[in-house]
Amino acid sequence: MTTDTIHDTDPDAPSQYAFTHLRHIGIAVPDHDKQVEFYTQNWGLSEVGTDGDVTYLAAEGSPEKYAVRVRRSADKRLDLISFGAADDQAVDDLALRLGRSGVDLIGEPGTLQTPGGGYGFRFFDVDGRTIEISADVAVREHRKIEAGESIPVKLSHVVINTPDPESTVAFYERHFGFRVSDILMHPRMGRMMWFLRTNAMHHSLAIARGPHVALHHASFELRGIDEYMRGTGRLLRSGTEKIWGPGRHMAGNNTFSYFLDPNGNTMEYTTELEILDEDTWHPHLLDFTRPEVADQWGTANAMNEFVASRSFNDPDKGLFVAPPV
Repeated sequence: MTTDTIHDTDPDAPSQYAFTHLRHIGIAVPDHDKQVEFYTQNWGLSEVGTDGDVTYLAAEGSPEKYAVRVRRSADKRLDLISFGAADDQAVDDLALRLGRSGVDLIGEPGTLQTPGGGYGFRFFDVDGRTIEISADVAVREHRKIEAGESIPVKLSHVVINTPDPESTVAFYERHFGFRVSDILMHPRMGRMMWFLRTNAMHHSLAIARGPHVALHHASFELRGIDEYMRGTGRLLRSGTEKIWGPGRHMAGNNTFSYFLDPNGNTMEYTTELEILDEDTWHPHLLDFTRPEVADQWGTANAMNEFVASRSFNDPDKGLFVAPPV
């Protein structure tokens, strides 16, 4: 069967989401200047601040102060993933619960010294990634993306690799109330990717089985199908290496075009990620060897071992090491 309904949510998970939404990601790269040039000249983000070694890049349609933070570093790594909380009390409550559960906090909740400020803290997840939670972050002046503008509206979701995805999924379910929306499986290799939500969007975070801990990809939402295709075409004409797409996934029903950035990270253009009716939705087990699961349209290049390996990325050297503020 292509799909099966599954019922395997952690019964001990919180009854409510601890996070409201995905805010931004931070990445460290050896070639900072080339990365920033790519994001601003090709990808469609706007530079909103820099000190020369750390640059903040915003999506024009988003109220978040920035969607990506790029830091100059000899080692390539995923610096952090940042999520929002409802208010200061939610931040304090989460810090207390995590501390009591033995999660390694990087610091106590306090005023954040990053653009937009706010109140929050950072901690290490079960794989050693740095995760940030914050509330009361100042919003930026943003605007409606107009028809035909092929630039990102916002950061859509982040996918991470781990050799032990079952433990990682359980960590995010147990501590933050993430819910499984769908799972991709392979007839021989078993379950391979879990799509997790922290609001009604099909997924803000996905966890993939990989050979090592690393960033799999970050995805950016465009205004609509026309803008998504225009953006895909612009990147192709610029000579940016395309990995996979354009097409439409079954899990999430969103479009996809995957490209490599100058430092070898996979980045995605997408649109129309599914908004779920949480009262009626049940997760499905999807066999991604079936062509329509990987790509409903049948327009993307075939998914094979070479394509998949490009998203394994380099092993993250920043595990259990907090990035500079």
